[in-house]
Amino acid sequence: MANRNVVNSRVQAVTDRIIERSEETRARYLAQVEQAQGKGRARHKLSCGNLAHAMAASSDQDKNLIASGQGPNLAIVTAYNDMLSAHQPYGTYPEMLKAEALRNGATAQVAGGVPAMCDGVTQGQPGMELSLFSRDVIAMATAISLSHDMFDGGMYLGICDKIVPGLVIGALSFGHLPAVFVPAGPMPTGLANAEKVRIRQLYAEGKVGRKELLEAESASYHSAGTCTFYGTANSNQMLVEIMGLQLPGSSFINPGTELRDAMTAEAVKQLVQNSEPSNYTPIAKILSEKAFVNGIVGLHATGGSTNHTMHLIAMARAAGIQITWQDMAELSEVVPLMCHVYPNGTADINHFAAAGGMQFLIRELLSAGMLHGDVSTVLGDSGMEPYTYDPFLNEDKDGVVWRPTAEESGNPDIIRPVSDPFSGHGGLQLLKGNLGNSVIKVSALKAPQLKIKAPAVVFNSQDDLLAKFKAGELDKDFVAVVRFQGPQANGMPELHKLTPSLGVLQDRGFKVALITDGRMSGASGKVPAAIHLSPEALEGGAIAKVQDGDIIELDADAGVLQVHVSDEELAARPLAECDLSGNAIGMGRDLFTNMRALASGAETGGSILF
Repeated sequence: MANRNVVNSRVQAVTDRIIERSEETRARYLAQVEQAQGKGRARHKLSCGNLAHAMAASSDQDKNLIASGQGPNLAIVTAYNDMLSAHQPYGTYPEMLKAEALRNGATAQVAGGVPAMCDGVTQGQPGMELSLFSRDVIAMATAISLSHDMFDGGMYLGICDKIVPGLVIGALSFGHLPAVFVPAGPMPTGLANAEKVRIRQLYAEGKVGRKELLEAESASYHSAGTCTFYGTANSNQMLVEIMGLQLPGSSFINPGTELRDAMTAEAVKQLVQNSEPSNYTPIAKILSEKAFVNGIVGLHATGGSTNHTMHLIAMARAAGIQITWQDMAELSEVVPLMCHVYPNGTADINHFAAAGGMQFLIRELLSAGMLHGDVSTVLGDSGMEPYTYDPFLNEDKDGVVWRPTAEESGNPDIIRPVSDPFSGHGGLQLLKGNLGNSVIKVSALKAPQLKIKAPAVVFNSQDDLLAKFKAGELDKDFVAVVRFQGPQANGMPELHKLTPSLGVLQDRGFKVALITDGRMSGASGKVPAAIHLSPEALEGGAIAKVQDGDIIELDADAGVLQVHVSDEELAARPLAECDLSGNAIGMGRDLFTNMRALASGAETGGSILF
């Protein structure tokens, strides 16, 4: 095995550039963290009246411990609701966490709850226009939860889509506090992904009805736990583990199992240790420039969600770190694609975990110098080496032991060694051209789909595209341009409901692609899609000047997105207009008017916070 301390030259160069670019902002952030870091327990700063309010509803045992000043008091920030399957298991976590804290000489309190919407429920519906902004709302709700200043550490209960990035941003605003993220795990495997896709496409063609579609969907999404495809939720879990915010091997253990409960108890124990002066490990120390580079590398190596091309930028800014799409693109050139998990293949996340999972992935990336091994994690300053070990129940089944992961992949169709990857290029690609900058997920595309040159068909909404599909007007080679879908226009909803229809056209032999200033689901990937196009149409981006029939070239190999119109003609064309009044009211959207106006572009995180 290669020397783990020798980092790939490109990885090191990108890291050095990020450190240099972030020097001033990172220094300001760390100065704020140092200023917030007090001496002794946080609650010592509170008056007797403050403290009495904070522990009025606590048990006598907890009151005595809190009042004595002994042992840390831990905040629980939870995204529990029982509509979201991934978060339903969290309903029983607070009592479990509190009991485990007491066993370790600490106390724990639910500091607050944050909203947790399910993109699977809102997909294609008006509520999806609140989805991206929910991340910043979650960040602010996390800060409110911690603002009581009662806490010496934080436990963050969240898994899906915007929820983990929001929790991370909020936790970083209290960067002086030690933190651990506590997952609940994926649901067991249900209906095979290939069969689910087949039924969806048959429904899009009108060959089966809603009864058959609902049966297939319910067989796929069938119990408590995270959805099993490798979308944004499971990409979140990969990220927080490879960035050191979760215990090694904790991401993909099913809910309700003995090992899941043991890992949860272990997370509390570790946080208690990290909250003691002798082992003090604040989240600001863990989420360094190197940790964010490790996260980007993991995203490329696994073919993770394109949503993280925005979330990682926003999370990094919360830590005073500035990363760009160019950084991601340069890393993608050297990081190999090692995993095929749906939508990049037919296997689901349970199959990935069984075949080697995160521990095999991290060991291989470390051996190739693709990761920074010298980082702090929730385990302290031991670096990434412990993350190459698999967790098991100990002999008494009352704790966890870690053992070295297998030397070989359990299934090379799912996860491969770094020496024999599925591709020498990472799962994401940056596209540049006269339309602006965008990203594309290449890990799920076959070679013929990486390049397309075809006439544009322009739409101002996804419903317009679906109407033309149902009318049979799209049986041809074309590039769908769906605009006015950016953060300022309508909150940047995911356009995942376009995937079945475009997939049908692709299967019929037509060359099709999508270009949009909106987002696609982390589960998308079958159809080439240049997404997050910046600047967006409402900001005067060139996508607002594209006309039906314009020849558009998308070349994922070369990183090119171009409309074949002369510079002079493109400059002279007027910007298209769109009536967005229907997106401004109803389903709570009227409350987000100011957020739409303040939102930054996709390249800077699509956020109102930075």
